[in-house]
Amino acid sequence: MAETILAIDQGTTGTTALLLDTEARVLGRATVAVPQHFPRPGQVEHDAEEIWATVIEAIAGALAQSNRLGSEVRAIGITNQRETTLLWHRATGAPLHRAIVWQDRRTAPECDALRARGVEGLVYERAGLLLDPYFSGTKIAWLLDHVDGARAQALRGELAFGTIDTWLIHKLTGGAHVTDVSNASRTMLLSLRALEWDDELLGAFDVPRAVLPEVVSSAGVVGVTRGVPGLPDGIPIAGIAGDQQAALFGQGCFRVGDVKCTYGTGAFVLMNVGAAPLASKHRLLTTVGWRIPGEVAYALEGSAFIAGAAVQWLRDGLGIIRDSAEIEALAREVDDAGDVVFVPALTGLGAPHWAPRARGLIAGLGRDTTRSHLARAALEGIAMEIADLVEAMSHDAGAPIASMRVDGGASANDLLMQTQADVTGTSVVRPRVLETTALGAGMLAALGAGLVGSRDDIAGALPVERSFVPGAMSDERVAALRSRWKTAVARALLEQG
Repeated sequence: MAETILAIDQGTTGTTALLLDTEARVLGRATVAVPQHFPRPGQVEHDAEEIWATVIEAIAGALAQSNRLGSEVRAIGITNQRETTLLWHRATGAPLHRAIVWQDRRTAPECDALRARGVEGLVYERAGLLLDPYFSGTKIAWLLDHVDGARAQALRGELAFGTIDTWLIHKLTGGAHVTDVSNASRTMLLSLRALEWDDELLGAFDVPRAVLPEVVSSAGVVGVTRGVPGLPDGIPIAGIAGDQQAALFGQGCFRVGDVKCTYGTGAFVLMNVGAAPLASKHRLLTTVGWRIPGEVAYALEGSAFIAGAAVQWLRDGLGIIRDSAEIEALAREVDDAGDVVFVPALTGLGAPHWAPRARGLIAGLGRDTTRSHLARAALEGIAMEIADLVEAMSHDAGAPIASMRVDGGASANDLLMQTQADVTGTSVVRPRVLETTALGAGMLAALGAGLVGSRDDIAGALPVERSFVPGAMSDERVAALRSRWKTAVARALLEQG
């Protein structure tokens, strides 16, 4: 009989608990919204205790929906919003300050100062990341320097740092202090090759080693539940991965060259590059995919800051749709977007441009332009952003990408997926279960707890719902769209000032 696994997917805007079995069947789910805090412009915070409360509520909801008891859970997997940074008191477990969320930009001046000191080359070479407030390193230093007495406490070993995976494990186990390699690789403090905290990087960011958690594998028992409402003591926490790496695993991207794209508020494309890190020549990031028994997998990552959020903007900003689900039907009212191009740089452009001050742009408007043209242009703009990432990855990999697995809310849009296949020349494969982030965490836990024998057992439990094959759009049409897109992006970049 298949065993029951609890996957906790702690995201930026909500926490989802998913109960599934070792055959990747979803038994129950519940999602609870996470309160957002915006103390100043450009600052985004979460209350760590509020996050923990959403976890407890989501677990109870998933158990209730599945009509199962907590005592039936055999292992727990955790996946989380990456880079979000928290410090707490070791003696009491009380947070020092609200968590600084990955979206927070308060440490931009610190990044500029480090860049002026020539630190960015070290960070890119050693950690595989660009110097940006997005990552955890400068957030830790900010907390130590802006909370009274924090740095002195840290040097005395009284404070603990963690990303959200570390915080949840601390709460679930009653004190364990660990993070997995995938989350650690997003801090700017981990050596990608050694998979250990790097003293030179710690010195550059002025982060004391005493606050750091132990770096562990993504699959393996790191502790057991203790005093968790709704769950008995003794359930092993056996799987951990950052959200995008968990989705890569949950999509079964186990071979070198396998690629997945997650469409959420933004979109994230990851490619499995195998057992050694691959340095990008096109300003993509190098990250750890996972470490499981007998295997370390690295990945190239490219991110588009705006994907589903472009559709939300059409809904909330322009009011041309009432519900995001209407976008596909509206876009299908026209055969193409005419001459309209939408560059969704509403919060700047991500990889491969890394232009945070770029501005969104809609070009090619005419008297005959309708809201249907705008809807179609928005979907094409999302597909074009991903095409840029796929193009950069294929150049880094030295080979074209034949297939890309997709998940996330917008992957349910058939028109977007077909457009994506056409403009990339890549088959787009959509699984039956779109919650691959939680699924990946659950499957890592199954592996780590010995409920499945190997990742090959997992791959056989990931059914495909539909594949989209290139060819619905002519080569001439694709070439024209790509050319018009690149011209529009160049104009958006000029708007940086």
